Amino acid sequence: MSAARRRLLAGLLTLTTAAAVSACSGGGDEAEGDSSTLSMMVPLFGTAPDPKGEIQTAVEKLIGKKLNITWVPNAEYNEKTNVTLASDALPDVMVIQDNKGPSFVKAAEAGAFWDLTDKLDKYPNLKPKSEQTWINSKTNAKNYGIYRVRPLLRSAIVIRKDWLEKLDLEMPKTTDDLYKIAKAFTEKDPDGNGKKDTYGMILPKWPGTTFSASSPYNVMDVWFGAPNNYGMRDGKLVPEFDVPEFWEAQKYIKKFIDEGLVNPDWATLDTAKWNDPFIQGKGGIIIDVNVRAGQLFDGFKELDAETYDEKVAMAGNLSRPDGKKFSYPFTGFNGIIAVSKQHVRTEAQLDEVLKVLDKLASKEGSILVSNGIEGRNFKVEDGFAVKINDQDPQMKVINNDVEKAFIQLGMTSSVGVPGGAYEWMRPSQAEKDWLKQRDELMNLDLQTAVHDPSLPVISQTAVEKGATLNPIVTDARIKYLAGELTEEQFKAEIKRWYDSGGTQILTELQEGISKVGG
Repeated sequence: MSAARRRLLAGLLTLTTAAAVSACSGGGDEAEGDSSTLSMMVPLFGTAPDPKGEIQTAVEKLIGKKLNITWVPNAEYNEKTNVTLASDALPDVMVIQDNKGPSFVKAAEAGAFWDLTDKLDKYPNLKPKSEQTWINSKTNAKNYGIYRVRPLLRSAIVIRKDWLEKLDLEMPKTTDDLYKIAKAFTEKDPDGNGKKDTYGMILPKWPGTTFSASSPYNVMDVWFGAPNNYGMRDGKLVPEFDVPEFWEAQKYIKKFIDEGLVNPDWATLDTAKWNDPFIQGKGGIIIDVNVRAGQLFDGFKELDAETYDEKVAMAGNLSRPDGKKFSYPFTGFNGIIAVSKQHVRTEAQLDEVLKVLDKLASKEGSILVSNGIEGRNFKVEDGFAVKINDQDPQMKVINNDVEKAFIQLGMTSSVGVPGGAYEWMRPSQAEKDWLKQRDELMNLDLQTAVHDPSLPVISQTAVEKGATLNPIVTDARIKYLAGELTEEQFKAEIKRWYDSGGTQILTELQEGISKVGG
């Protein structure tokens, strides 16, 4: 983030000038360039597709335009985005992964991108399906792009099913239930090897750069009634970590740690290795997103294809001890697709581009960019997509082009999103049951979801000082949980956050929320 900020400051004059030129230059009825071709910049997770390949050819046939796509490796995408935004060579359409970031905010507010807030009603596949996600995806109260749909609620608990059955335990419904399971997993030999070598919950070091970073710690905060990042109390915006319920959650988490019910390396475990203790039979509970269950099914399958489907169970968000339930939602989107004004200058040209994006977001378009070509690389069975001839070299090319590249063009194409592409079929009944349960739990927990009211707005102080302010509380929490800080010392660190800029952040966010209507 600091490098991006340095580039932003260095190129601010260029950026503002380029944005103004993009928005205003020419002003005529026709844009420069060939209107039969749409230029795009899109993240890439594998090998770049052949522009004359089967998938791109099929997409071009569907939308009625040629595509000139700049594929950028995902690891380099944010850096390339900053460079592109500071240039005078914007593509017609860009995937913006961080529409709250300083570079995009500056460019959008300078006029480089179309404000689509009131322009999508006549495009049935682009019109927001979720009002909450539409609000969450705003950039300072405006929608400068079409959000890329992801499930609005994905938080869940994955548990070793075989351990539950061995100890005759029920799936948890409350936080007390989860504690009892973790204690049993630690003390009652769930793997039956006669040794005390297991623990209940697997906690990782969380690499988030903000306090609320979709971590298991934040999920448990919300379970106890704390805000999701920020919340309104008596008409005043307050942070997650400065309400009584937050402290109840910390005492709960600390109880797990103090009693040895979590992995000993909880403060340093890399999230990339989070699955390992679960699969290796060391730990039995992970609080994360529901799709992690699928990863764990796959991991067990590699070890034993005969029994892998007996190892994974999933529960939703939990009620706190008094029976009240608060569920942890996500934003409901993964970046936006923005339309620049550099060549798309008129309302008529914008309409033409939006019609193209509407076709991409249709059921047919979603299937094409997420599954591929029906009858060619996949078929449909019982409502699921099944790969065919996937060892054929050409099918491998098509599958790569879809899975590693073209799926990123989709707005409603995320597999698992209702109304989008086909879900890929899983072989075992346990996995099919899990997919059904995933959607049932999502819909149930959405009824008690605690949304973050600050998402549509941006605090300039947070942009400028966030890299310094955020670690104050995140580090203090870990030290408190580890027993290195007392509660009073932790509260002193929270006061330091307020005094160092937190108070100003709250003021700016509350002013912005009032403008959104929040």
